[in-house]
Amino acid sequence: MRSLRPFDVHTVTERTVDFREAERFIRLFHAENPGAGDVAARLRQIARDAAKSGTYTHTADELEFGARVAWRNSNRCIGRLYWRSLKVRDRRDVFSAEGVAVECVAHLREATGHGRIRPMITVFAQDRPGCPGPRVVNEQLIRYAGYRLDDGTVLGDPRNIAFTEQALRMGWRGGAGTRFDVLPLVVQPAKGRPLLCTVPGDAVLEVPIRHPEYRWFEELDLRWHAVPAISNMCLEIGGICYPCAPFNGWYMGTEIGARNLADHDRYDQLPVIAERLGLDTSHERTLWRDHALVELNVAVLHSFEAAGVTMTDHHTESRRFLTHLEREEKAGRACPADWSWIVPPMSGAATPVFHRYYDQRLLTPAFVPAHS
Repeated sequence: MRSLRPFDVHTVTERTVDFREAERFIRLFHAENPGAGDVAARLRQIARDAAKSGTYTHTADELEFGARVAWRNSNRCIGRLYWRSLKVRDRRDVFSAEGVAVECVAHLREATGHGRIRPMITVFAQDRPGCPGPRVVNEQLIRYAGYRLDDGTVLGDPRNIAFTEQALRMGWRGGAGTRFDVLPLVVQPAKGRPLLCTVPGDAVLEVPIRHPEYRWFEELDLRWHAVPAISNMCLEIGGICYPCAPFNGWYMGTEIGARNLADHDRYDQLPVIAERLGLDTSHERTLWRDHALVELNVAVLHSFEAAGVTMTDHHTESRRFLTHLEREEKAGRACPADWSWIVPPMSGAATPVFHRYYDQRLLTPAFVPAHS
């Protein structure tokens, strides 16, 4: 770990809690947890605390419920059927950059589970008036570096060029110089300089991508990490922002096979695979991209299954989402969804989620962009 000069240091927030948001959440919590006690008494306590300090503190049960409901309300997530299973790691007593880095690594180890991925969130200190909580600058706890080479090409993930260059300016020495060098964590504490922390190798489970039929696929030397842990969103519960609350589910195959490894502005592997397959790439009507895309996704799903790492496919997850939708409607709750995110990026019309409209409202608790 290394302490460094400021990295996009966030401003000190003077915002006090909106009591209306607090009341809305507390009433929701008590409505869905009838044994939680006297809601009026709890609201009076929150009003007193907010009058004194400008904010209030959630109980452990309120935090757990709020984090799970934030997942339930995530309109861009297709995998919400299991929202009740989210494990909540309460680390609100952790403020230091060193402490956040240690707990983020612990999160990865625990969530990975030797391949049996567990949905998990680690919640650090909240924003308070005059005292912001810590932040993780990284978009995800695990991301691959993107090195811009002298000839203008990029080694690694082009999405992360800017972050990679900033980390190098801060003192990171770079990885092994491969296409899949894991970036360091950058943690900004409430006060002081940010911390640069290398993620230990034993906290990053990676899966080599192989194809069940084409042996040459191994020569492409592709791989991807097992845990998609988003780390730059604010968990907003009852008017309170937890700016550092990394959370993960497990991957759906198309996230890797139809986006991360396939997109032209990411790893752009479709032309390479098409060439190996001997496809006619002279014009688009041969559908060479589609053919290559299917084989890449076959390889991703096969590889994760062979490695014993949790992953779902887009057809199964689409059906599961409609099951979730039915359950929410039966419970009398709205189930917001963004069609452009819920429909998979491959074979969309072949999935049941394609053929309907969704509620577009935004509900809270929620994961929202962290305040800068």
